[in-house]
Amino acid sequence: MNLLQKWHKNRLFSPFVVELLIIMFVVEFVKGALLLTILPVYMKTTLGASAFIIGWTLAAQYIGDNVLRTPVGWIIDKLGYRTTMLTGVLLTFISVILIATTSQHIWVIVGCALLGFGTAPLWPCVITGTTEVAGDEAQATIMSVVYMAWLSGTGLGPVAINFFVGETNYSTAFRVLLGCMTVVVIVALMLPRKSGVSALNTGSREKANVHKKVLEPFAKRVFAYLSEVRRSMSISPLMFPAMFAQTFALGILTPILTLYAKEVLKLTSFQYSMFLIAGGAVTVIFLVPMGKLVDRFGIRPFLIAGFLLSSVTLLLFTFTHTMLLLYVLVVALGIGYAFIIPSWNALIASVIPPEKRGAVWGFFLTIEGMGMIVGPIVSGKLWDVYGYHAPFLTSGCVIFLLLVLQMFISIPKKGMVR
Repeated sequence: MNLLQKWHKNRLFSPFVVELLIIMFVVEFVKGALLLTILPVYMKTTLGASAFIIGWTLAAQYIGDNVLRTPVGWIIDKLGYRTTMLTGVLLTFISVILIATTSQHIWVIVGCALLGFGTAPLWPCVITGTTEVAGDEAQATIMSVVYMAWLSGTGLGPVAINFFVGETNYSTAFRVLLGCMTVVVIVALMLPRKSGVSALNTGSREKANVHKKVLEPFAKRVFAYLSEVRRSMSISPLMFPAMFAQTFALGILTPILTLYAKEVLKLTSFQYSMFLIAGGAVTVIFLVPMGKLVDRFGIRPFLIAGFLLSSVTLLLFTFTHTMLLLYVLVVALGIGYAFIIPSWNALIASVIPPEKRGAVWGFFLTIEGMGMIVGPIVSGKLWDVYGYHAPFLTSGCVIFLLLVLQMFISIPKKGMVR
């Protein structure tokens, strides 16, 4: 029994999982570098685009990403990881080439839309594959590892690419990103054709079965997919508004953090970078230990602690102007999210039918993605109409609402499936 348990734990770092994590890290590195560092300045200074065009360019990426997440989850179940992920990374590769070589605004927008379509398989593939390999007893741990790869790539990309951009050296930066995507394509070719568990145990399934499924009538496949989603509705109906609210609260903060730091706190670029590093580093450091604790002691205590700490921090944030206290609040917010991320995702993973992970994960990620689309829109309006306090207070109140909502959601003990 001990040998079986050790083998099970080793599967968390199997080649399949490592390949998924490498793809997650590098793609998020490229995406973060493009969207946060290169495109806003490159389009304004080099291409002469207006803020309105830049806004639509960035929106095209996220809308494309979110719209395709649900069907991508279904495609994973039918075609497997290699075909789905390889298609995505190739589209991402093409998008970087297009953005790097065109000077027409419309083609940059098309490139960002392709970037969205290309990155759409990323989260469904990685989450479906890693949770499938991890099993029910290590869901929080594996979700912590996934989010650590995501946060590391997203945070490092915008910072590292600055060393290559310099003043206006965008050609070097684009070459670096194209090199990164070349690595991702090679790694994607190593993925198994079907599920991670079956690949570890018995290898890929027969191609004939895949072809047979692909050739089924389209209407029949759509009906089967809707049936899969309907099966997931047996969980608490509060889960769906809660999934939206969790990312909505984060989306509210996304567009106004830099604005608040520069216009209200009057921070220098170095000071603002230190704040981001402080909060992000604390989250990354605590993720895996928190994931292990969630797997050992259960989901509920960590959800309560995370929601409470994050809510209080955000409600106090705009009323504090002392640098030391601001650092304390930023670190507290990072710890709060380190509590929330593994416990919240372990909760979601625990209610998904194992045989339909791809389809249902894709559907759930679409709901969460809507929060990231609506949040920034609401945030800008709150800032313009009610001032800089409003977005932070709204985000804090939404997280407090989540603290209350989760009390009425049935949670399996110690992350186990009900």
